[in-house]
Amino acid sequence: MNALERAIEIIGGQTALASALGDPIKQGHVWYWLKQKGGEVPAEHCLAIEQATGVSRHDLRPDVFGPAPAEPAPVEQRVA
Repeated sequence: MNALERAIEIIGGQTALASALGDPIKQGHVWYWLKQKGGEVPAEHCLAIEQATGVSRHDLRPDVFGPAPAEPAPVEQRVA
């Protein structure tokens, strides 16, 4: 499952994702990105998809946003 498919599943379908992105995006746009573009979302929509679904912009378009930043290592708490 690619990142766009995950976002569609999380939000409840292609129409719901299109609605979250607002006009002029329609369900057909989401279908096109999924089926004709292999899951490649236009970069200008990645932040809105991330905000609506929690799917990272880094997962949606690593070619634009790069890999996800590494999680910082937890700081050890010292007990005196």
